[in-house]
Amino acid sequence: MNGDKRLFGVLFISVFSAMLGLGIVVPLLPIYAEELGASGIWIGLIFSGFAAARAFFMPIVGRLSDESGRKRFIVFGLLGYALLSIGYVTAGSVYTLTAVRFLHGIASAMVVPIAMAYIGDLSGRGEEGALMAKFQVSFFLGLGSGPLLGGVLNDAFGFSSAFYAMAALSTLAFLVIVLFLPEAKRPSSRSGDRVSLRWAFRQPGVPAVMAFTALNSAARGLLLVFMPLYAPRISIAPGEVGVILTVSIFLMAFSQVPMGRMADRGYALSMIMAGSVVSAASLALIPATTTFWELFIAAAANGLGSALILPALLAVTVKLGRGMGMGTSMGAYNTAMSLGMITAPLLGGLVMDLSSMELVFVLGGAAGVGASGVVYQLTRRSLEAVEAGGSG
Repeated sequence: MNGDKRLFGVLFISVFSAMLGLGIVVPLLPIYAEELGASGIWIGLIFSGFAAARAFFMPIVGRLSDESGRKRFIVFGLLGYALLSIGYVTAGSVYTLTAVRFLHGIASAMVVPIAMAYIGDLSGRGEEGALMAKFQVSFFLGLGSGPLLGGVLNDAFGFSSAFYAMAALSTLAFLVIVLFLPEAKRPSSRSGDRVSLRWAFRQPGVPAVMAFTALNSAARGLLLVFMPLYAPRISIAPGEVGVILTVSIFLMAFSQVPMGRMADRGYALSMIMAGSVVSAASLALIPATTTFWELFIAAAANGLGSALILPALLAVTVKLGRGMGMGTSMGAYNTAMSLGMITAPLLGGLVMDLSSMELVFVLGGAAGVGASGVVYQLTRRSLEAVEAGGSG
């Protein structure tokens, strides 16, 4: 038990540090890209490149970690985080920035999904939602604190300081993992047999989890990419955008544990549906906002929607992982998250170039609500089967 607590603590601190570094640049990267001459669609490509790299490599890395150990992937991923942070500062063109962002996505594929697989291996039956939710606090506290810190650093010391801070925090996480994280020793599936990715992705419940994860990720992606560009139109400064994003993500962080316990009590399916609708619908409110507080409320509603859905989805993902391999299962979950992040910025950038930024939020919200209802009706039985019988 003490070993499990130590492992949990090491991963918590490391992921918090890494996500704090990433969060620092969230409100600044769209503006940086625009200053380099990026159009709306190219801003979408920059963000989608990061997500595309994650989507492609995460299932592969997840399965390899099930077979050959997890620590090495986290170590190399965090080292990549640190080195690529400097690449952002030296990027002198949109093309270079896109390349750095893509490589950063590859590094990211080695960190969070593998850390989540570590934690999934620790969770007992009936506590999947609670333990994963407790770990997710590290993710959201880091990512949520970052925009506020990034805005402060930008205002006080200039744009480059945020990226140097990301490099320092990634280096700290790297050192903690190298020095204190033991290699995973537990088998992450009941059989221990090698499974193909094609077989894994066809298991009951997997398409449903991936679909809802992608929808939620798309809603968050539209908020993170286009809200910093919309805010100046209603006279909201980058520092204030940081505050809004920080509070939105903090709501997700502090809601994780109680929501995880609720999922373990049998409410996961209701939480998934309700959270998907709230997260998507809140986007449509953004063009109606004209003040700081109105935008604040819209972003907070988006955060609360995600707070409902994520612990429930992770509880189901852990149950699936016991049969197909925890690294493979977490890789599938995070791949779906990346697919949402790929689609949302690209389509949003296209809509922005062809019409207006306001239409990005309206169409995104409406499409998200409709898709959530359709996906739920198509996949309800498979989700119920996973909830009733574990991973089978």
